[in-house]
Amino acid sequence: MIVRKRLSPEESRNSALEAARALLIETGPQSVTLKAVAARIGRTHANLLHHFGSASGLQKALAEHLARSVCETIIEAVHASRAGLGSPREVVDLAFDAFDREGAGALTSWMLLTGNEDALDPIISTIHDLVDELAPGEAGPSGGAQNIHRDTLTLVLMALGDALIGAALAKSLGLPRDAARERATAMLEASLADYAAAD
Repeated sequence: MIVRKRLSPEESRNSALEAARALLIETGPQSVTLKAVAARIGRTHANLLHHFGSASGLQKALAEHLARSVCETIIEAVHASRAGLGSPREVVDLAFDAFDREGAGALTSWMLLTGNEDALDPIISTIHDLVDELAPGEAGPSGGAQNIHRDTLTLVLMALGDALIGAALAKSLGLPRDAARERATAMLEASLADYAAAD
């Protein structure tokens, strides 16, 4: 007889979110359903209903989970870059990879297409928190905190756009696949130079 380990509510929820993330990356956002996630983790549909309320609730929680994970990584990378321990390109790659390889771009477009725009609220909120974490007290010559807000907006929009049509667009324009990443890196390097000059 197989005895299934009893998980705490938080462990069960996190397990479901990791399974949902894996399904998102492997087979796309349309496969992130309560039934598929329940089957992936060996739980019942009713168990997931208890945690998320609906498929829409699961997708919203997944968006929040992805956004938090992505932003925590970006915060660490930006702090490392400012301390001379990392490069602006590493920050750009983390942002672009989050939307491309980690599935945030596909999830975002799926939420918009299915009319579940409020599922994007956690992503927007978490990115706003990221900017507040990076910008407090900054008053560099190029606009301080407002400059950080603009750069974050630009970086996120570039990363999202690149995830959705970057490969096809770069190819049609005869540009290297990483052309958008190069532009984002140049933008971030200029901002970090302003930040350093203000110190």
